[in-house]
Amino acid sequence: MPEDNMPDFSPLHVWSARIKRVARSSIAASVAVLCATAAAHAAALDSAQLAQAADRAAAASYREWVELLAIPNDATVPADIQKNADWLVKAFDRRGFQARSLGNGDKPMVYAEYRAPVAAGGAPRKTVLFYMHLDGQSVTPSQWAQKSPWEATLKARSADGKWEPLPLEKLYGGQVDPEWRLFARSSSDDKGPIVMFLAAFDALKAAGVDPGVDIKVLLDSEEEKGSPSLGRVIAENLALLRNDGMIIFDGPMHQSNQPTLVFGNRGIQLVQLKVFGASQGLHSGHYGNYSANPVQRMASLLASMKDDSGRVTIPGYYSAVKIDDRARKVMAAVPDDEAALKRRLGIATTEKVGANYQEAMQYPSLNVRGIVAGDVGPKARTIIPEVAIADIDIRTVPETTPESLVAMLRAHIEKQGYHLVNGEPTAEERTRYAKLAALSADEVSASSSAARTDLNAPISRWLQSVMQDTYGKPPVQIRMMGGTVPTGAAVQALKSPFVIVPLVNADNNQHSFDENMRLGNYRDGIRTVMGILQTPFK
Repeated sequence: MPEDNMPDFSPLHVWSARIKRVARSSIAASVAVLCATAAAHAAALDSAQLAQAADRAAAASYREWVELLAIPNDATVPADIQKNADWLVKAFDRRGFQARSLGNGDKPMVYAEYRAPVAAGGAPRKTVLFYMHLDGQSVTPSQWAQKSPWEATLKARSADGKWEPLPLEKLYGGQVDPEWRLFARSSSDDKGPIVMFLAAFDALKAAGVDPGVDIKVLLDSEEEKGSPSLGRVIAENLALLRNDGMIIFDGPMHQSNQPTLVFGNRGIQLVQLKVFGASQGLHSGHYGNYSANPVQRMASLLASMKDDSGRVTIPGYYSAVKIDDRARKVMAAVPDDEAALKRRLGIATTEKVGANYQEAMQYPSLNVRGIVAGDVGPKARTIIPEVAIADIDIRTVPETTPESLVAMLRAHIEKQGYHLVNGEPTAEERTRYAKLAALSADEVSASSSAARTDLNAPISRWLQSVMQDTYGKPPVQIRMMGGTVPTGAAVQALKSPFVIVPLVNADNNQHSFDENMRLGNYRDGIRTVMGILQTPFK
């Protein structure tokens, strides 16, 4: 072979050739990734497309929603819970989820998982756990303005403000008025969001859009009982439930009915206080002015815990809570109409724990939820009762553990001169101590503890962006809501950040009779879920 045609095996030439091959390969790979990214971006639905798809998905899902609502789901009836769990496993299974029941005695929970194929060269998706609950509150059918709480009834508001029934067939054909409502137990809390989720998944699939996240779903079966088993079920399935962030579809939207994100919730601790008098009820004529009345003492003791402005006077009760300027700015941006709120509650003024409603929710509370002593009305007798009992609930915040607040309450009672006993006082204790009381606290559970995610956390920024893209405006952002949902168990076990995304109308009557779901919220809830599911969590 002539020397001019001999291959050049010099080190420089070989190295140059390798660089060219690597460059060509890298360019090809980059083009492939860019094409895949562009295709994925093109497949995502914009705000207008989401709204149109949500309308179609809502119409297609009404029958399934009504079918699920027809299955009683009383949290205290295991047979009801089992039927709901079986139905929901099948519903997720039909959509390509890996779904099954999670063992929980006679009240199984439901788990479902979906992982879309990852495109060649694409980055793995993050995993989001979606929490909802399948159980519902008990019902008293006679209180409902319809045949049965389990027979979904479509209603429209009449000119005089009353809700009038409509033929259910109107829900299935033609134009649906967004102001119509579907009345049934769990129509909003929490079967509505479950079916919204299923409908949103169906809509994305019909549009050819793969989820931007890997999906895990956990449906609690005892949320209405305080989720006593949630922590144990999570612990038994820890690897299965691992995630990069949790979204909780529960609770009502802000009163303005604007898209809402909630970044925390208070916990709850229940305690019972007993103040003892004589060992038996005494004739008030013979012993009045002689033997102290425990009801009067209870009233004085409770009055010592709060001042006239509603602030708890127990030393240190609020001291751990620090609210910075950034948090106050977030709370000030919430569009609360406090004048309207006071009118709705029928009160002239508010307690002065915080500067406004949102700020009040950032502090622990102390609420006397009931007092029992003696008899009243026709059954009343002229006696000095032997005991007065007060049930108290304490709402906790992340800065204040339930244990610390109960300890403060105990110390305060003792400071008022009371000797605390366990159970009933003995004869020796009765003759030794002038003031006797007992304080008992429910066992601390995960639901007792509050939880909150920072508004600048990755999951918070992701959902803020999703809402902006979906609705063209920022959502209402609530730093911490006053009520309690069982996030504590999941947060403690999984160490995952969470955000509550409420989807239902604020006036849905949850936990009460005539529970309902506004159809406009149902449609928009599907739209919200679609926006979340299609958007990668980065």
